Amino acid sequence: MKEIGELVIPGDARYAEDHEWARLEGEDVRIGINDYAQDQLGDIVFVELPQVGDTFEKGEEFGTVESVKAVSELYMPLGGEIVAVNEDLEDAPELVNQEPYEGGWMILVKPSDQAEWDDLMTKNAYLDLLKGE
Repeated sequence: MKEIGELVIPGDARYAEDHEWARLEGEDVRIGINDYAQDQLGDIVFVELPQVGDTFEKGEEFGTVESVKAVSELYMPLGGEIVAVNEDLEDAPELVNQEPYEGGWMILVKPSDQAEWDDLMTKNAYLDLLKGE
């Protein structure tokens, strides 16, 4: 397990309490699990993601990640419609461990309420959350 100081927590993303990250890309938001989450899970062997066109509310489960240790649910950091899923994870789920913010992204969402973005934590707020855990 990594120490907090060893975690990669990019400043250009926002974070949810359930350890998902979200990054604005134009009008859409790219989402995945962050370095802390993948480190806690261990080696990821399977990722179940929704279909393009599915819609979810903030906080709803949108998929699961299976590691050698456990199966964990994935929760929407903000509501919206799925406009893309990372199909590479079907054959290479280990990308989530190797590069959680790049090749290991999970979904691209068209937000239903842009104001929900403001409810997500900045890097510093997220680090404060981790230090309190």
